[in-house]
Amino acid sequence: MQIHDLPYPEPGVPDARSGPRFLWWLFRNQLGGQLKALAWGLLHFVSVASLPFCVGVAVQAAVDRSGGRLALAGGLMAVAGAGVAVGDTFLHRAAVTNWITAAARVQQLLGRKAAVLGSALTRRVAAGEVVAVSTGDVEKIGWFVEALSRFTAAAVTIVVVTVGLLAYQPALGVVVAVGLPVLALAVLPLLPKATRRADDQREKAGRATELASDTVAGLRVLRGIGGEDLFLDRYRHASQEVRHAAVRSARMWSLIAAVQVLLPGLLLITVVWYGVRLARDGRIDVGELVTVYSSVMLLTFPLRHFEEIAMAYSFSRPSARRAARVLSLERAMDTAGTRAAGTPAGDLYDPETGLLAPSGLLTAVVCGDPDAAGRLAERLGGHAAQEGTSVLLGGVPLDELPLDSARTAVLVQDKDPVLLSGTLRELLDVPASGAVDPGAALEAAQCQDVLAALVQGSVGAEDPMDARITERGRSLSGGQRQRLALARSLVTAPEVLVLDEPTSAVDSHTEARIAQGVRGLRSGRTTVVFTSSPLLLDRADRVVLLHEGTVVAVGGHRELVRTEPRYRAVVTRETEEETASAAALLDGDGGRRTDEVPDGLEELEELEEIEETA
Repeated sequence: MQIHDLPYPEPGVPDARSGPRFLWWLFRNQLGGQLKALAWGLLHFVSVASLPFCVGVAVQAAVDRSGGRLALAGGLMAVAGAGVAVGDTFLHRAAVTNWITAAARVQQLLGRKAAVLGSALTRRVAAGEVVAVSTGDVEKIGWFVEALSRFTAAAVTIVVVTVGLLAYQPALGVVVAVGLPVLALAVLPLLPKATRRADDQREKAGRATELASDTVAGLRVLRGIGGEDLFLDRYRHASQEVRHAAVRSARMWSLIAAVQVLLPGLLLITVVWYGVRLARDGRIDVGELVTVYSSVMLLTFPLRHFEEIAMAYSFSRPSARRAARVLSLERAMDTAGTRAAGTPAGDLYDPETGLLAPSGLLTAVVCGDPDAAGRLAERLGGHAAQEGTSVLLGGVPLDELPLDSARTAVLVQDKDPVLLSGTLRELLDVPASGAVDPGAALEAAQCQDVLAALVQGSVGAEDPMDARITERGRSLSGGQRQRLALARSLVTAPEVLVLDEPTSAVDSHTEARIAQGVRGLRSGRTTVVFTSSPLLLDRADRVVLLHEGTVVAVGGHRELVRTEPRYRAVVTRETEEETASAAALLDGDGGRRTDEVPDGLEELEELEEIEETA
């Protein structure tokens, strides 16, 4: 795999049982690139290691006044120099390719997992943690995968040179053979402490990133309540903790680097001292001493890769563990799919709550707990965060459908939908059945003023479809973003459309027109709306009241307002005292005393006035 071939057609199924297993899986899936980097690394390091031999031959030739051997030494040095240049160039190319392709593979896997889990991902893993894994952790994982082949080439070179020195000059070769393993293993006792400090730094950085993400997301609210200074102090404190942890980690790695400089220096001193004694006794030639000394000096370069691989593994192991944790997450329902692909049709039924949304009707669901409503909406779309009984569509469990079929059948629009940057045409360019024209969807969602605002804010855009939407639609109001998202959902024209509070940020008159538009455009298709708005509830074919996670009442909006105190309490925002008073008006058989009229019925009169003006 080359960089220009990215993204991968199929990134594979990762081994996410643990961080080390995930790293090993990445290595095995890049075996071709790793072998290529290993080959170029061996050429580079062996060429570097052969230079001392060439120098030793040249020095001895000069001492012996042998022109032939001097010319031979010069030729060998030229060949070794060419090997160094070619090997270094292509080693760097192969190593960077391994780094980028490994990082790209991990990012593709994370992106695919985010698409599968949907909004359930950020409920299981903090948003800041997800951002940290997909940015900083991906880079560290790629670094280790890239460094592994260079480390292997360096280790093989050290072994080859050591064996060569033992054969070339056994007396000094023994010193080198004993000293090099000590140099390579000297930093091992320091690695656990360095790893712990690196993990501590990473955890603090993840918390700071999460805090920053939450602050940016809620910046508008913070400014409204004057909380910028409070959160700024919190982030300043978190960033200082990250700085202190980074300094502590850097101190440990500085100590490891110092050891990697000190010990090779001591080995060089030992080789020179012992070699000089051997040369003075006539046991070795000057050229042999120069060769051994130069070899040991140049071996400090591949030895540096032992420090690098230790650092890379220490940083990448916790990163791989966090990535594996995200990649090991699964939908609460099995998405492998045991049925043939296809889009089922029929009633939508949730056995856990008893909610039934008949096919082709607009069903409104009233739930006093917004969080519970959000969880149920995700269950209806097959995105449940916890295991449980599967939702049925036309009698077919959603968890027995392939993921693509389940998402084609049921579309869920969150209460806080996200608008991607780009033109309005690109926003509405979604997989759709073609049954709904974008213009009709925009009209049903009452986006006329939104189109005018987009054209006004886009220079040179005469057609509203060519107007640009800023990142997350930040240039639009909350109600405008909500209506554009609703239009996008209507264009998709799914078999079942689940809307969670689709009009919570618009005024009542616009809401009344949206209710009428959605009802008309979705005629004949199943639509479920989670709302407490009387305007939407009055347009629904049937209204379902959920209380403590169970369906307790089904009927029309006006009927439930008159007969169900719990429904009235949610819709009209009655206090507990008012609800108890209204409940006292019911006789023992559930009827109402004719001499009393609850105050909640005033809401119906207001509803009728709004409908007339709309």
